[in-house]
Amino acid sequence: MTTIVDSPAELLDLVGTDLGATDWIEVTQERIGLFADATGDHQWIHVDVERSRAESPFGGPIAHGYLTLSLVNLFLPELLEVRGASLGVNVGLGQVRFPSPVPSGARVRGTGVVVEAGEAKGGVQVVVRVSVEVEGPDGTPAPKPACVAETISRFLP
Repeated sequence: MTTIVDSPAELLDLVGTDLGATDWIEVTQERIGLFADATGDHQWIHVDVERSRAESPFGGPIAHGYLTLSLVNLFLPELLEVRGASLGVNVGLGQVRFPSPVPSGARVRGTGVVVEAGEAKGGVQVVVRVSVEVEGPDGTPAPKPACVAETISRFLP
């Protein structure tokens, strides 16, 4: 369920708010291959299914860390919608880490928490910590997220 605010100013009241979770999506081998083509990163642990099954410590191909990070951009608008903004821009990222891999074929989702918000250059800047969770065998999140990223966005009225 998306948290919706009617103006950028309302973001100031969301610090500490748990934004919930997005739907699960599958990270297919095709998506991994397309990301490899887009970035030029064709390391065998990502794209060589046979070799990665035989030699990788992960037991098969895994998604690129930066592919996992890029999914944050997919999840963030599902977690938080800012209405009444004339413009929203990505300012950058704070801390980013990759505690566990995303195996090819795994399902992932995003969860979010608003950790900071403040006035900035005529608008509001907000930091949302997004965790990319991997679905475990029982349909619940695995113990460690695949990625945790502090997104920094600015919204102008």
